[in-house]
Amino acid sequence: MDNTIKVTVIDREDKEHVLDAPTDMNMNMMELCKSYELPVEGTCGGMALCASCHIYVLSDHDLHEASDDEEDMLDQAFFVEDNSRLGCQIRLANKLDGLKVKLAPVGE
Repeated sequence: MDNTIKVTVIDREDKEHVLDAPTDMNMNMMELCKSYELPVEGTCGGMALCASCHIYVLSDHDLHEASDDEEDMLDQAFFVEDNSRLGCQIRLANKLDGLKVKLAPVGE
């Protein structure tokens, strides 16, 4: 299908999940992970007001810059790395075909 890309998500047990991701539904990475019942909470509903969808981007895709709100949330998150992003802020698009991410550990 033209409106579907492949995305690989590595869960917190290091198991890889290759997901079919629709690009014509305005979904983000958090919603995709939740739809496949991966352990991503998205407590704030995708508003960049929590960090329960914290992921690490492992592939070399050209993502838009993180917004100030996303940066502020990441500043408060646990286990932040240079490649940290909030899954709710990454919209699925055709240019992200082959995207590879890892779920960040859950903080205490």
